[in-house]
Amino acid sequence: MYQTIVIGGGPSGLMAAISASESGDRVLLIDKKNQLGRKLQISGGGRCNVTNRLPYEEIIKHIPGNGRFLYSAFNTFDNESIIQYFESRSVKLKEEDHGRMFPVSNNAKDVVNTLLTHLKDNKVDIRTDVKVESLLFDDGRIIGVKAAGEDIKAAQVIIATGGKSVPQTGSTGDGYIFAQQAGHTITDLFPTEVPITSREPFIKSKVLQGLSLQNVALSVLKKNGRPAVTHQMDMLFTHFGISGPAALRCSQFVYKEQERQKKQEINMTIDSFPAVSLHELTQRIDQLLTSMPDKALKNSLKGLMQERWLLFLLEQAGVNLDLTAHHVKKEALARFIELLKNFTFTVNGTLSIDKAFVTGGGVSVKEIVPSMMQSKLHDNLYFCGEVLDIHGYTGGYNITSALVTGYVAGFNCRTATQL
Repeated sequence: MYQTIVIGGGPSGLMAAISASESGDRVLLIDKKNQLGRKLQISGGGRCNVTNRLPYEEIIKHIPGNGRFLYSAFNTFDNESIIQYFESRSVKLKEEDHGRMFPVSNNAKDVVNTLLTHLKDNKVDIRTDVKVESLLFDDGRIIGVKAAGEDIKAAQVIIATGGKSVPQTGSTGDGYIFAQQAGHTITDLFPTEVPITSREPFIKSKVLQGLSLQNVALSVLKKNGRPAVTHQMDMLFTHFGISGPAALRCSQFVYKEQERQKKQEINMTIDSFPAVSLHELTQRIDQLLTSMPDKALKNSLKGLMQERWLLFLLEQAGVNLDLTAHHVKKEALARFIELLKNFTFTVNGTLSIDKAFVTGGGVSVKEIVPSMMQSKLHDNLYFCGEVLDIHGYTGGYNITSALVTGYVAGFNCRTATQL
């Protein structure tokens, strides 16, 4: 008989098992893969972006999927707690751009090994390569789990199985099945932080494939033409659409707009000069052309941006690339400048959820006690991590959510046994 069983050995499950076992309670961690912490090991390009050091308000803004639900949990364990946890265990962290925190060693294994060592120190029982088949019930009450044909009893169960993204790490949606067995609602699942697809001729022709644009403003447009969201970051053209940080952040809004617009193709725009107004940009280009009146337009504007993007937009505006500034029609030049500020193209969706970095949707947070991660339907059932309907942007926000909710779930299991 265990006090707590934790299902899932990702970041939230590891932290939940550690937290639940801090007072010496008998805890079992079960994972269907043969290696714990697989998602942590590959996160941040193998460097592991363990958290983010921005203030609460900024962290919540970067978790557009129910981030506000985490406020209560932050009172128990927060991003600074995560930093203190690892640094007190000799994993020194460094802060990079936008508050992202990485181990100084740039090695995700240091993060994973710290968690595994703590599990061992707390004498947590670990079973890998074991698949949980279902929750166990007795007269409507959860009494444990059935795993590999065996009934394993526990006073409490924590579901930390992840979502459906990055399935090679073991996140294949098992937790949603267990949650539904317990009567919980699963909100619509969708891919987030995922590349966006397009059927535009310039995408199909691969004319821009591999081109990276720096610090542009990428927007998803509503049906009325106004931006649903804008992200000013780098982006990349691919053979199927667009990718890169700005596209990944826009992807969930592409999904949501398609849902609103009944799966129709939707518009996106690129502003190549987000810090400059249309009027200012027009003046800048006029000055450039005036200073080099006898040069071909494509040469006099060469320093303005990457050459492939420049030539593409000039062609889109109907400008003859070999004409000099003297001979370019004002209307064509105005169209070109407009495209610099507002290049509009259609997209038809995103790559599938198994290609996404993060799963949108999950166990409805309306059915969870936010300060405890406890089910409102069963007082001995807890949820943490990506199985919940919480999703953020890349940059340490999802791992922060996983570690915080994992710690809080484990803490409250530990507290429950002391009552």
